[in-house]
Amino acid sequence: MLPITPIIQTMGLTEAEFRTYCDAALDRLNRALDIVAERYDAEILFQNGVLSIAVEEPNPGKIVISPQTPARQIWISAQSTSFKLDWSGASFVLPSTGETLNQLLGRLLGAQLGVPPIALT
Repeated sequence: MLPITPIIQTMGLTEAEFRTYCDAALDRLNRALDIVAERYDAEILFQNGVLSIAVEEPNPGKIVISPQTPARQIWISAQSTSFKLDWSGASFVLPSTGETLNQLLGRLLGAQLGVPPIALT
């Protein structure tokens, strides 16, 4: 029988490291979203570590970006789908596509707003 290894060790990030990287990524993303709030009819709210973007036109909906500390992931809920991003050592990335947090959110926002993907830098 194989020994049971605590999940935290297999994830490679401590809770403190995850929070540091996650907080920095969400802060940068929140600042990058200023352009979306200025150019489009979108309401952006960053509260208690959760970032939400509400859009009324042309495709009403809400995108929610939240840290999931136990899993050491950032989750995005958008368009009736959940996206789970892992820390790659340099950024949070969606494993199935290789998109970074900003790239994925730019693509999702573009679809929600009916425009090409938005560069969030």
